[in-house]
Amino acid sequence: MFYDTESNAHGMAHDPFKAIVAPRPIGWIGTRGRDGSNNLSPYSFFNAVGDRPKMVMFSSSGRKDSLRNAAETGVFTTSFASRALLEKMSVSSAAVPYGTDEFQLSGLTAVDGLLVSAPFVGEAVAALECRVTMITTLRDVDGAETDSHVVFGQVMGVHIDEAVIRNGRFDLALADPILRAGYMDYAGITPLIELARPSQRPTG
Repeated sequence: MFYDTESNAHGMAHDPFKAIVAPRPIGWIGTRGRDGSNNLSPYSFFNAVGDRPKMVMFSSSGRKDSLRNAAETGVFTTSFASRALLEKMSVSSAAVPYGTDEFQLSGLTAVDGLLVSAPFVGEAVAALECRVTMITTLRDVDGAETDSHVVFGQVMGVHIDEAVIRNGRFDLALADPILRAGYMDYAGITPLIELARPSQRPTG
């Protein structure tokens, strides 16, 4: 089958786009409002986008609270979403009024960042403290602004639970991340496949 995205006439019960671009890591974004309120929300449009310096991004469909707080304060955190925290992560995604503390709502511990004034999930096996470097609104092929807003952040500090460090590595099998797989589906990553890069570019 083929369908163009302008008409979106795929004839399926649900739009397959998010299931095709999957699985996706979950950015569990922690922020603090100017009023001092804590906010926690998962974003499946999230990823690492640079290593020198370390950079991550999350994209907000609509002007949500995480976007507002990150724009106003210039900082955010992202906590590692693991299978053990899946249900609490889901609870934190509820649409609630601004100022509602999703840490409390989800029964999670809000821990203040050491380098940024934003909270992260104390129960998470890893968390990144980030400073906003750029916020941009995506445009379509006609140059018109969309309602997708991307927040880029430089990672200033990294928290890791030593329980998931093995043989000098952050062990993903122990950390057991949960990934967004489209629709209401989630996926894990085990078993891992280790594959070395080729030593030289193939010819021909």
